[in-house]
Amino acid sequence: MRHGMFNKKLNRTSEHRKALLKNMLNSLIKYEQITTTLPKAKFLKPQADKIITLGKKKSLHNTKLLMSKLQNISSTNKVKKTLSKRYEQRKGGYTRIVKAGFRYGDSAPMAVIEFVDRDLEAKKVDRKKKEPLKDTSKEQPKNKEKIENKEKK
Repeated sequence: MRHGMFNKKLNRTSEHRKALLKNMLNSLIKYEQITTTLPKAKFLKPQADKIITLGKKKSLHNTKLLMSKLQNISSTNKVKKTLSKRYEQRKGGYTRIVKAGFRYGDSAPMAVIEFVDRDLEAKKVDRKKKEPLKDTSKEQPKNKEKIENKEKK
């Protein structure tokens, strides 16, 4: 019997569950909002709150704990420098889960997990900036010359 057992198993082995949690934590810290299934979001929420709480405490030991959980230096730095300062007055409840309907195909319940008071620009971290369109006015006379040459022949 599973009396008093806390963690959800999510139909995965323990190693797969740890890797899933680490990857989802890194994505949540990087983008500050991710869309996933509802059970995974409920599994992720307490762990994300614990990560922020660790980041708020200024010590080398806590930095090493963060690094061992996240295994990503950029995520660790963002937690220590950005997120811990943003939530220094808040005493918990750093994330929220918003239900987002059902997935097409298997009707799995979907949810959006995000940081409270998140940075809206964090979602655009990996997007490439659009380059301005090249000025085609220089190319048009060449095309006109070709058309004129064809008309003369």
